[in-house]
Amino acid sequence: MSTTKKATLTAVAVGLGLVALSACGSGSDSGGGSGKGSKDVTLVSHSSFNVSKDVLKEFEKSSGYKVRILKDGDAGQAVNKAILTKGNPQGDVFFGVDNTLLSRALDNGLFQPYEAKDADQVLPEYRLAKGERRVTPVDSGDICVNYDKKYFADKKLAPPQTFADLVKPAYKDLLVTENASTSSPGLGFVLGTAAKYGDDGWQGYWKKLKDNGVKVVDGWDQAYNQEFSGSAGGRKAKGDRPLVVSYASSPPVEVLYAKPRPKAAPTGVATGTCFRQVEYAGLLSNAKNAKGGKALLDFLSGKRFQDDMPLQMFVNPVRKGAQVPELFRKYGVEVDEPGTMDPKKIADNREPWVKSWTSLVLK
Repeated sequence: MSTTKKATLTAVAVGLGLVALSACGSGSDSGGGSGKGSKDVTLVSHSSFNVSKDVLKEFEKSSGYKVRILKDGDAGQAVNKAILTKGNPQGDVFFGVDNTLLSRALDNGLFQPYEAKDADQVLPEYRLAKGERRVTPVDSGDICVNYDKKYFADKKLAPPQTFADLVKPAYKDLLVTENASTSSPGLGFVLGTAAKYGDDGWQGYWKKLKDNGVKVVDGWDQAYNQEFSGSAGGRKAKGDRPLVVSYASSPPVEVLYAKPRPKAAPTGVATGTCFRQVEYAGLLSNAKNAKGGKALLDFLSGKRFQDDMPLQMFVNPVRKGAQVPELFRKYGVEVDEPGTMDPKKIADNREPWVKSWTSLVLK
């Protein structure tokens, strides 16, 4: 798999490209849940869900269930479709609703209560209140500005580290970001500015960012693999923006697929610009194979899957004691204080904020 394609996979976990419904796995049903008593169980997810074949086979062998996976486009698209079909769901478990969309899913009754077997092994910072455990935390990742190390070294200019840095004249016309109305990384970046500057301050910040030449494109793939001068894809496409909104896990990906592997990642992370994203899984309301779905949720929060997940989807595990790969430790960064926001506040403000951002930045 090419660097570009794999890196795209990373971000499609939350990006908003259009991908047709696809199915994989060895289940034979043609849609919908798998039926009470069935030995088939169906997982509905976004297009970048991935798991090692041997890990999935271990679960199938130990549980007796055959897993069918339906990949239903980007995260936002998949959540919306799951809500529209909740009366007759496409599967038994949904994975991939994140904290920017969680309230929408819960308010629409997408999930039924189930607490995964090892819920007490989830790190405290990711746990939901006990009465809200209709979903299980599965992974986390940080949306952050990445920078092209070579560009800044050549210019003898320190790369920006904070939101405040991005509006300084030294960084004029250097940043590319995604459209907040069509891209989850773009939305996460806007939420990060709202978390930093508050309900009454983020618009003023964006006015400054616009005046400082921020470029907006439709999605992550275009921003990272075409516009960003620091990525393998961006260099090939002759991208000329040395700052891009991407992920804290993007530098390790640049190393993983480089030949030969560099001693250091060619890109860095502005750790003062990060917004934390958490992805959840839940047992779908009206699931036809609820018993199998519960077993599958136990698997997603279990140590075997959590250990496997980082190099499959380039996200961080949320389970105590789960292994973080050396690639992450050596080439990635730990974001100590990412921006966060209560899912209820996101739900209450997402639509008006996106409209306001669109009017302010794109018109």
